[in-house]
Amino acid sequence: MGLNDMHGEPVSTSDRHSLDRFEHASTLLSGFFADPLAVIDEALEEDPAFVMGHCMRAGLMLMAAEKSAQPELRRSVEAAEALASAANDRERGHTTAARAWLDGDFHRAAELYGQVLLDHPRDLLALQIAHQIDFFTGNTAMLRDRPARVLPQWDNATPGYGYVLGMQAFGLEENNMFRRAEDMGRHAVELTPRDPWAIHAVAHVMEMEGRLADGIRWLTSRVDDWAPDNMLAIHNWWHLALYHLDHGQIDRTLDIYDRHILPRPGGPAIELVDATSMLWRLHLRGVDVGNRWGTVAERWEPMADDGYYAFNDMHAMMAFAAGGRDHAARRLMAVLNRRASAPGSNAVMTREVGLPVCAAIQAFADGDHDLAVDLLLPVRAISHRFGGSNAQRDVITLTLIEAALRGGQAKLARALTAERTDFKPSSPFNWTLAARAMDGVGDASAAERARQRSARLSA
Repeated sequence: MGLNDMHGEPVSTSDRHSLDRFEHASTLLSGFFADPLAVIDEALEEDPAFVMGHCMRAGLMLMAAEKSAQPELRRSVEAAEALASAANDRERGHTTAARAWLDGDFHRAAELYGQVLLDHPRDLLALQIAHQIDFFTGNTAMLRDRPARVLPQWDNATPGYGYVLGMQAFGLEENNMFRRAEDMGRHAVELTPRDPWAIHAVAHVMEMEGRLADGIRWLTSRVDDWAPDNMLAIHNWWHLALYHLDHGQIDRTLDIYDRHILPRPGGPAIELVDATSMLWRLHLRGVDVGNRWGTVAERWEPMADDGYYAFNDMHAMMAFAAGGRDHAARRLMAVLNRRASAPGSNAVMTREVGLPVCAAIQAFADGDHDLAVDLLLPVRAISHRFGGSNAQRDVITLTLIEAALRGGQAKLARALTAERTDFKPSSPFNWTLAARAMDGVGDASAAERARQRSARLSA
């Protein structure tokens, strides 16, 4: 006879100690606190037949979204498969879903975790993994809808309810439902103050609405909740730096970068993504970041041959292009060309988005701004297909606008900056870009109005 976890979902083990460790690891994972892997490894060392432990471990490896985690993912999946006869349906569902990811079918993995949730709507682990896969694959609608499907089975009395609300808040924000997203995110934080994903969801709302002062207050007032010993801390520091960058506060942006975003040696790819993305935004503004590019590019180089996840590859290309690592850039492009013709979800993401975007970044670095525009313009509308958030993917549009400005395509730049100022009129940087575009078409009065608007917002 098995036990039920704290959400009432079945676990095949009869060992209460193993289940207690699983629940502790699950709580750590839900809040992105360290170290759920160490906790679940201890449980498995004592109880190698603990199927749900292997399922959690597979999920942790999957969510790393990098090739270096593949051997450990395989080990966990195969261990769970070997125990299938003793597992329950929930655990077999987890195992089948993790196997789909291991085999390269990211989209199928999300579907299979979703099937687990149909029978086990309080399976917080399945929900969190599926939510992350929806993020990785750019399934924006499901970022909103997957938590919505299970919410009727949760309430304030259910442990972890706030984490579900935090996921829903992020999904609402990514679908531009900002008021509901902020309300739900704030409610999630009231229930679980140290929920960095919910805090991050509200920060996204403020970023997308250009509420820079609100965003700075929101993150700085809660820094003790989201920063200490947290795997999402670097990303939330990235959001704080974005607010300051929009204000044109370059020194403050670089200070946050150096103290909090600079990736650790041997750190995960997600940390490199945030660091690279911030440096590229500064690069587009013509800011000299010194030797910072060399550090980031050096850490991307061991992954240049992986071609595992196209969204990461885009950031590696930024580091190689801006850091003058031409050989690494060529290696990466060769890998992407091979991966684009292979089977699997990442091949599709590479073919449709990753490859043209990386080629455009390389062209931009080479000074071929017209080619960069030609490559980026058609892919911009479908860039969600290779994952990331709206805020993260905005770097594609920023690169497109800068390429248009430098390439003398002023009318295109004016049209693109008009989009930005209409969607987010409270952004000082959007008006700075608009002024540059107006200068390019000789509209002196409009350019001056844009400069004045930017100055007022930055004050």
